[in-house]
Amino acid sequence: MHFVVTIILTVQLLSAVAMIGLVLIQHGKGADMGAAFGSGSSGSLFGASGSANFLSRTTAVLATVFFVCTLALAYFSNARPAAGSGSSVLESPAVTAPVAPATQVPGTSAPAEAAASAPAATGAAQIPTK
Repeated sequence: MHFVVTIILTVQLLSAVAMIGLVLIQHGKGADMGAAFGSGSSGSLFGASGSANFLSRTTAVLATVFFVCTLALAYFSNARPAAGSGSSVLESPAVTAPVAPATQVPGTSAPAEAAASAPAATGAAQIPTK
């Protein structure tokens, strides 16, 4: 399954880069407008309105490939594992963090946590109030 997702992602990236390149080298439709007003030999106001040329057809094919790859990646990212495979979060055992051992405070016989909380419990280190 991981291999298929990698191939689809590679095809998607290649089609995106190729589509960007084709869009950048295409001749815009607005560029023919100036030619229509006497500076060129265009036959209509918005340029040639004939069938699509090779670049625009290739761009459309690459856009379709990109869209299909995007849908396939969305499907595979939401694909559920088979029942009983044990890869569910709810079925996996709870992992607890290891507890660090209590460290001995030099000069005392109590661990660091107990020594730090002892003055607060006896009231010796409290700030006086009015």
